[in-house]
Amino acid sequence: MITASAKKRENIAEYLLYMWQIEDIIRAFGLDIDRIRKEIVDRHQGHDDRQRKEMIGWYESLIDMMRREGKEKSGHLQLNVNTLDDISRLHRALLKDPKFADYASEYYNTLPLIVELRAKAGDSRKDEIETCFDALYGLLMLRLQNKEISEETTRAVTRISRFLARLAGYYKKDYNNELEFSE
Repeated sequence: MITASAKKRENIAEYLLYMWQIEDIIRAFGLDIDRIRKEIVDRHQGHDDRQRKEMIGWYESLIDMMRREGKEKSGHLQLNVNTLDDISRLHRALLKDPKFADYASEYYNTLPLIVELRAKAGDSRKDEIETCFDALYGLLMLRLQNKEISEETTRAVTRISRFLARLAGYYKKDYNNELEFSE
């Protein structure tokens, strides 16, 4: 909860990936708050009782949302879907505005990798931004499992990561009302 709040303010891409990971962690613990309390909350050093209670409350609310939304086995919570939609809307607005030609150029240089990933995944219904996040999350999962990652995959994800970092920077500016579009 504390980490999520900080990430949301500072880097929306890191926030979204973190929240996807939290969804998977909750599933790994069988949506069992007692297990989460024991294995996650109680192991946090430097948190007082009030912070631990807030963390437990946060996990409980996420578990409740997952149950109400039918996301116990897979999928993303609506709050995360909405965040992804906000990022995608900003992406489309940036592409339409000639003031952000450098952003558009980076996107179009990254697009062949995105198209290739969508073709490999066999899911052309996802938009390009979600495909980028799927690639970064997939790499994160491979690393956590100590799986071998090819040089080609590393290069592709590095390029996608750079593109999403730029988009996240614009998102932060937009969130802080510091982003101005052409008239």
